Amino acid sequence: MPRPSRSEPSWDTSSLGDPADVSALERVALADHLAHCGTLRGPLQALQTASDEVQGLLAGRFVTAVVFVTLLVGASWLAL
Repeated sequence: MPRPSRSEPSWDTSSLGDPADVSALERVALADHLAHCGTLRGPLQALQTASDEVQGLLAGRFVTAVVFVTLLVGASWLAL
């Protein structure tokens, strides 16, 4: 087997000429693994996931969220 030149990039793949795509069996195995890991983490996993979703929602609408919180605090202060 000839040695590849050091100046040429070289890599190996496991696709062996087939399209390098995730198979349905691999997707099922990954989903099973993630479900198993999620149950091991306990109830705090759901809280963390919910907090990540809220953070993502607020990050996209930061200015609107600041205005809304300011109006909410102002309205509650006036109500007192």
